[in-house]
Amino acid sequence: MQAVQLTALMEIPEGVTAALATVRDFDTALVDGFARVCEPQSAALAALAAAVSGSPLAEAVAAAVSKVNTGAIGPDELSALAAARAALLGAVHDALVERADTAVDRTRSEWTAAPNTTAVSPLAAGPRAWLGELAISGWRGVDHDLVAAADRTVETLLAEPAVRRLAMLLDGFTAELGACAPVATMDRIPARRWADLWTRALLLSWRGADSTVSEPVSGRLLPLGVDVHEHGTVVQAQVYGVLESAGAPARRVRVSVAAAKVDTIVGPAVWQLLAAHSQLLTALAGHRALELTDMPLTPAGDLLWDDNRAQAGEAADPFVTATVQLPQAHAPAAAPLDRDPVHIAEPVLFEGYRLRDGVLTLGDQQLRVELDALPSAGPLTAAGVSGSVAMIGLLRWDADGWSVRPLAVRRKVRSAVTAFHNGDWALGPTDPKVAKAQAKSGDAVAVLRERAGRLLRK
Repeated sequence: MQAVQLTALMEIPEGVTAALATVRDFDTALVDGFARVCEPQSAALAALAAAVSGSPLAEAVAAAVSKVNTGAIGPDELSALAAARAALLGAVHDALVERADTAVDRTRSEWTAAPNTTAVSPLAAGPRAWLGELAISGWRGVDHDLVAAADRTVETLLAEPAVRRLAMLLDGFTAELGACAPVATMDRIPARRWADLWTRALLLSWRGADSTVSEPVSGRLLPLGVDVHEHGTVVQAQVYGVLESAGAPARRVRVSVAAAKVDTIVGPAVWQLLAAHSQLLTALAGHRALELTDMPLTPAGDLLWDDNRAQAGEAADPFVTATVQLPQAHAPAAAPLDRDPVHIAEPVLFEGYRLRDGVLTLGDQQLRVELDALPSAGPLTAAGVSGSVAMIGLLRWDADGWSVRPLAVRRKVRSAVTAFHNGDWALGPTDPKVAKAQAKSGDAVAVLRERAGRLLRK
C-alpha cells in the first residue's frame, strides 16, 4: 500500500460521522427503553426518522416514531426502527468499503443472490414479542425473569431447522444477557453490541428459511492468513485466501471452521479441537495451497468447508500470494444483513512502514495495529509484530476509525528475514519452549475427552 493510497483511506466519506452519531444516540435510547420516552430518546428517534426520510423506509419509520412517542409500541413499529438502524449502518459500510477498495485498488463483485421468497415461519412471532419486551424495558431493565421468559421460545426455535440462524442468535444473546443480569448493576453496558444483536434478531424474524444458493467450485486455494477467535466456550478459525479456478477470475474467499470448547483449553491446544479439518490445518501449518473439488461457495465469498473435498498441495508462500495474486483477486460482495462496519475485514499487504507503540506509520499517515487481538494459539507477539518489516493484516473499522489486525509478519531473526503466521502452530507449536511448556502441563484436550468417554460409558 502506497502512502498516497493510505492518505485516501484516511479521508472519512461524507455523512459517515453523522450516520454513526444517529445510530449511537438510538443505541443510547435503548439503554433505558421505550416504556417512557424522555426528551433525549424522542430526539434520537426523530434523528433516525430524518436520516432515512429520503428512502423507501421513510413512511414506516416516521409512523413508528410517532407511535413510540405516544406509548403505542408493537413489533411492527420496533421492526421499522431496527430496519432504519440497519439501513444507516449498511450505508456506512458501503461508503467505507468503497473507500478501502479505492485505497488498495481492489475490484469488488456485485451482490447477485436471489431475494428470499420463502414464507416467514409462524414461530417468529414469539421472538418478536420478546424482543419487543427488551426494547420497552431497556437494557437497564433486564433481569433474570425477563431473560428466562425467552427460554421456551428459544427451545422451540432450536427444534426447527428453518429458523436455525435466528435460534442460534437468540440462544447466545439470552445467555449473554443472563450472565450480566441484573444489568442495572453493571458499570458499563455494551450498548452498541446489544443493539446490533437486537437489530439482527428482529430482522431475521421477518425472513423465511435461508434460500442462498451456493455454487460448487474447484481449483486452487492460496491461503493468506488465519484470524483466530477464541472465547470461553468456542474457538473459530477464519482463513482468508485467494481462489483460482478455471474459467473464472481469481476471487478473494474466506473459510470459517469452529468447535465448542471449555475455558481450560487455551493457547496452542485449541487447534486440536479443529482436528477434523486436517487438510486445512496441514495447509496452514506448512504454508501450502489446497486443491478443492466441488467445494460450495456462497455469493458472499464464504467457502462452506468440507475437508473431504480438499487436499493439501504444493508450497504456497502467503506473502507471495499477497504480492502477486491478491491485487488481481475480486473481493466478494457483502450479504444484505452483513452490511455493517463491524464486518469489514479486508486482507492487505503492508510494507515499508514504521511500527511503534501499536501505531503503524506509512508516509505521513498512521494506522492503529490491534496488538491486543493477537491469538495465544500462534507465534505472533506484540514485540514480534512491532519489529516486523512486512505484514499481512486485516483492514478493519471500529468506533475510532481504521485499524489493522495482524495475520502474519516478516521480521529479522539473526540477520535473516523470517515469516511468522497465526496458523504456524495448527499442527502443534514449533517453538521448542512453547512445546515443552505444553508437554509439561499435559494434554488438556485428551484428558477431557477421556473423562467424557468415561461418563458416556457409565
